Amino acid sequence: MQNDWSGQNFPHPAGRKPLVGGALGSVGPTPLQNTMRRSAGLGPIFELKVFDQKFVFVVGAELAAELADESRFVKGLSPALVALREFAGEGLFTAYNDETNWGLAHDLLRPAFTKDAMRGYHPVMLAAAQELFDLWDLKAGPVDVSADMTKLTMETISRTAFSTDFGSFSRSEPHPFIPAMIAALKAGQRKGALNSMPGSSRMAKRINKANAHHQTYIDSLLDDIIAERRSGEIDESDLLGIMLHTPHPETGARLDDINIRHQILTFLVAGHETTSGALSFALYYLSRDPKILAAAQAEVDQILGDDRDAEPTFEQVAKFRYLRRVLDEGLRLWPTAPAFARSPRETTVLSSGHTMRPEDWAIVVLPMLHRDPAVWGDDADQFDPDRFLPERSRGRLPHSYKPFGTGERSCIGRQFALHEAILVLARLLHRYDIAGDPDYELEIVERLTLMPKGFELTMTPR
Repeated sequence: MQNDWSGQNFPHPAGRKPLVGGALGSVGPTPLQNTMRRSAGLGPIFELKVFDQKFVFVVGAELAAELADESRFVKGLSPALVALREFAGEGLFTAYNDETNWGLAHDLLRPAFTKDAMRGYHPVMLAAAQELFDLWDLKAGPVDVSADMTKLTMETISRTAFSTDFGSFSRSEPHPFIPAMIAALKAGQRKGALNSMPGSSRMAKRINKANAHHQTYIDSLLDDIIAERRSGEIDESDLLGIMLHTPHPETGARLDDINIRHQILTFLVAGHETTSGALSFALYYLSRDPKILAAAQAEVDQILGDDRDAEPTFEQVAKFRYLRRVLDEGLRLWPTAPAFARSPRETTVLSSGHTMRPEDWAIVVLPMLHRDPAVWGDDADQFDPDRFLPERSRGRLPHSYKPFGTGERSCIGRQFALHEAILVLARLLHRYDIAGDPDYELEIVERLTLMPKGFELTMTPR
């Protein structure tokens, strides 16, 4: 994982210290936001050195577009993703490019995200949203938006991925799988953060020991579900059924049960946190601007009519164009999966003049790429859904908006996430008037993804 770039130097924030490098200003609970603050004015490519590890960041749109060239570059695995492999193995998100299971799983699961497949998920999404709304209707006072959006998206992905209900809206305490998964993810996050520190291997062993019972519980639960489904009747109505019973159309190869477990974990982690964060940021910005909120509600009222309990049909979801722009703009400012790494297929020279070898990797920082004034203007920090009007999007530099990653390793569930998020926003805004605390200032917690913290809304029936 050593990322030395042949000893080449890049601009870096002031205050680098002997031995620890820039660690003192870069680590902590919000390393991404710390990096954003400290790197202002450093240019399109810069570095942070944390102990003996060099982190090279790309934030300029022109250079990010170059790294998106699939003929020259591929996905790289940063220390955070390498640490996550101990939890999710060779899942679609964490597999190395040359691992056989990545290509096999990608080919097998593409049909699970076609338009026809999405029709089957639509009623599941509607049902989960209705359960959340029923809970809100009984609740006095404001709701914790991020927590409830996370419950909603977890239920949706668990039901569509492997037909399991975690009871998020009916249990007084979360299903044991949920805290075990969170603990395992935090363990991986800690190991990724410690990767470059002296003595990190010893600390990683301690973390592994403390987390072992969580990992064992998760693996056993999913293995039991897989075994039960494999011994029963063939059912390809969810992602698990497709992975169990569908051979590769050309080779006839199938995924083994361990990799199926890895793929389920990948969908659970990547499929719920990213969408819940996107919904939470969209609702935050809607609640801060009465004009934007009014425009969004006018659109949903025009499409869904006077009945506040009306549910959008599958075909109607694509008609909420203003809601889609709201969602896109929220993901521009705060892409919930905030970065991805790239490495060259062979040694190459970047337009910045730096030589990059296959063992080198650079991290594209999306909240900074999405604020590049050369693409987004001098008001790039402002929330404006109309940036995504067709007439304003034409001619925009390709690859300057990448909330779902890039290339063949981009998010396979992109359409699933967008459909779910727009469906939920449409139903929510049609059913409720929303109001936030005017004194609330956006605080963002950094987990595997980005999420507003302490953000509450009062939901008043319309």
